Amino acid sequence: MPPLRDPAIRPPAVAGLFYPEGAAALTRWVDELLAAAGGSAHGPVPKAIIAPHAGYEYSGPVAASVYARLRPLRDLVRRVVLLGPAHRVAFEGMALPGVSAFRTPLGDVPVDAEALGRIATLPQLTPLPEAHAREHSLEVHLPFLQRVFADFALVPIVVGDAAPAAVAAALDALWGGPETLIVISSDLSHYEPYRAARVHDARTAEAIERLDARALGPDDACGCIPIAGLLAAAQKRGLACTRLDLRNSGDTAGARDGNAAREVVGYGAWAFTPSPAA
Repeated sequence: MPPLRDPAIRPPAVAGLFYPEGAAALTRWVDELLAAAGGSAHGPVPKAIIAPHAGYEYSGPVAASVYARLRPLRDLVRRVVLLGPAHRVAFEGMALPGVSAFRTPLGDVPVDAEALGRIATLPQLTPLPEAHAREHSLEVHLPFLQRVFADFALVPIVVGDAAPAAVAAALDALWGGPETLIVISSDLSHYEPYRAARVHDARTAEAIERLDARALGPDDACGCIPIAGLLAAAQKRGLACTRLDLRNSGDTAGARDGNAAREVVGYGAWAFTPSPAA
């Protein structure tokens, strides 16, 4: 008889699909991706990042380019605020998880109940476990975080049809100090021909780097709403945005050419650090 499911723990939904379901294979793959990122660990350490959330075969190298930059923070970061867009459940506002931990093949990540309590009364935030149950946009980041940081608690928020100002308000309340990292999960263009996707994603990247949320829409990035909230917070705090990688599935694992009218998905990685002029 299989063990009973603990309702207080959100089990993995895409292990074996987006990444390996075995701990040894998952550890090896994430560590290899981080090692291949090489020099990405150099430079100012970020306060916030944007990274993609597709299967590791496709977006893993791009995500690793920014996660490698976080390795100097291994023993410093104790809280990760993780926001990603909703793919499975349509809803208004932002969804809190209603669980005490998120499980991956590498173990359980505790949810920061104290931090969630501080933001529970903010506009557009509501407990909605069903929005988290099958959502991959947060889950695929957890093994990277587990391999990069020694010990941390999670503040997981799935963003539905929300106002960017409400996202920014939540980030303001959770910003904290060097113990807190902000992670925004987003892919870029979806199912465009390779060359068209490169042009589209370059335009999106330029908008992100000039902190111009008004230039972004859902066709540019599935996480455009949480990105907009971060860009507002970055402007307020004088952060600079640095591009670490910009590719698509045609560069990492897919075919660039073929008969399909729509072919690739775009991925980018950015780090937000204090501006030298701030």
